Amino acid sequence: VQLQASGGGLVQAGDSLRLSCAASGRTGNSYDMAWFRQVPGKVREFVAGIRWSGDGAYYGDSVSGRATISRDNARGTVYLQMKMVKSEDTAVYYCAAGWPGYSLEAGHYEYWGQGTLVTVSS
Repeated sequence: VQLQASGGGLVQAGDSLRLSCAASGRTGNSYDMAWFRQVPGKVREFVAGIRWSGDGAYYGDSVSGRATISRDNARGTVYLQMKMVKSEDTAVYYCAAGWPGYSLEAGHYEYWGQGTLVTVSS
């Protein structure tokens, strides 16, 4: 499975952002998908995940209530929308794919995209 993340850039604090992750390759729609983020010197942090079927989503505490993850299996794409962004949301955002399991652990996910940088300015 190959993953390509896009949509990063400079965002004003309080605004919204939308990231996309295009999946290609065999059985891409059979995987749970997730977004993680990482800043230099810190561990990769779970942001949001969604079941392969699209009928279950789960979120990290730091974005709960502000983020929405969705997927369009017909297009092979997963989206992350986040509102009311804060400076603490500045990070490289990665999308990942793994076998079903409702996991918040980076080690569970087998495939990773290259990352897209989000910078929130105040």
